[in-house]
Amino acid sequence: MTVRIGVVGPGGMGQAHIERIQNELAGGRVVAVSDIDAAHAQRVAEPLGAKVFASGGELIASDDVDAVLVASYGPAHEESVLQAIAAGKPVLCEKPLAPTAAACLRIIDAETRAGRRLVTVGFMRRFDRSYNELKAVLESGELGEALLVHNRHRNPTVPQTYTADMAISDTGIHEIDTMRWLLGEEITEVRVDQGKRTRNRFDHLQDPLVLVMRTESGVLIDDEIFVNIQYGYDIQCELVLESGTMSLSDQSIVGRRDAHGTRTRVTTDHNDRFHHAFNTELQQWISAVARGEHTGSTSWDGYAAAVVCDAGLASLRGEADGFVPVDLVERPALYSAP
Repeated sequence: MTVRIGVVGPGGMGQAHIERIQNELAGGRVVAVSDIDAAHAQRVAEPLGAKVFASGGELIASDDVDAVLVASYGPAHEESVLQAIAAGKPVLCEKPLAPTAAACLRIIDAETRAGRRLVTVGFMRRFDRSYNELKAVLESGELGEALLVHNRHRNPTVPQTYTADMAISDTGIHEIDTMRWLLGEEITEVRVDQGKRTRNRFDHLQDPLVLVMRTESGVLIDDEIFVNIQYGYDIQCELVLESGTMSLSDQSIVGRRDAHGTRTRVTTDHNDRFHHAFNTELQQWISAVARGEHTGSTSWDGYAAAVVCDAGLASLRGEADGFVPVDLVERPALYSAP
């Protein structure tokens, strides 16, 4: 079976997904495209032989579309995901699932009423080889239990449209989900520490900052978020266990040694660093859709990350002193581990 995929929002991320579906992955084909810019949608669709729809809702309702990939602007995600659930079609939604915890709960309610998991959230780091190596060692118990996790999320720069809140809701959300998945437990409280600001930022940004989190069992997590570090896209993670540590492997297998010293290449953006993870994530989704199954992250994961983000934003804005508690609703049975 070839899964006929409709893409809502073929911007930078959407086009990257289209490229891998068409040229690198198996079992899927992009047959429909929708964007608020109709001319752009036409430019994307034409070389694919795909149909252009005037709206995401019309695309989702089409009998020619088996599954939906939502890569539009974050605040537009909720509407498209709810339409996909109503149509009974599997949907892969790029993060965030929705911009607020309340919106995520509306998606959970709709999916619960539908009685089946249809939504997958694009948390691609769960498919990264290095993170999976960390998780395998942790779950083996060979080095004991996790005690601390140190993260660094560094971007070369961000556009002027990047807001202060996005440091948490658009950037830090990756570590938030990855830590929940890696440690296998929920985050219970959050604090944001603000230090000296880089001169390379826009005036409206606090950059860098440190997101501090604590989990149910007491694991302390720190996440340095520095989005104007200039030199490259650099993702680091060190897992500190009772009798050893594990860190993400180098970003490049090939090292260089010359008169200037020894070094490895630093990646430039998320598509560069996580190319394999994106491919693995999308291939798993396509294959699961073809089998009539659901695998990977769920609406609950999107909701839980959103609640942590909300707590982090409250701390960032100075709405609370110290740690801000993370209050989750009771997890619906639909999202219980199989």
